[in-house]
Amino acid sequence: MVARRYLISGIVQGVGYRYFAVRVARRLGLRGYVRNLPDGRVEVYAEGTLEQLDQLRVYLQEGPPAAVVQRVEETEVPPSGRWDSFEVVY
Repeated sequence: MVARRYLISGIVQGVGYRYFAVRVARRLGLRGYVRNLPDGRVEVYAEGTLEQLDQLRVYLQEGPPAAVVQRVEETEVPPSGRWDSFEVVY
């Protein structure tokens, strides 16, 4: 089990990005969260296998149809083990 934090920049708030991320992450079997940040970016924290997280990265770069993803910053972080599912955090 590994964990990564993704910071997604571009037109990613108000376009369904968080709910897109939840659908993808749950389909991949990941645990963690997605949330909007005050600076206009979206943060995704996900725990899973390297293969699952690599697949997630591809989807995050694409985003939902109304999004314009300019950048995805990825950082490996220690797994917290705190999450039982993947959800939107407000």
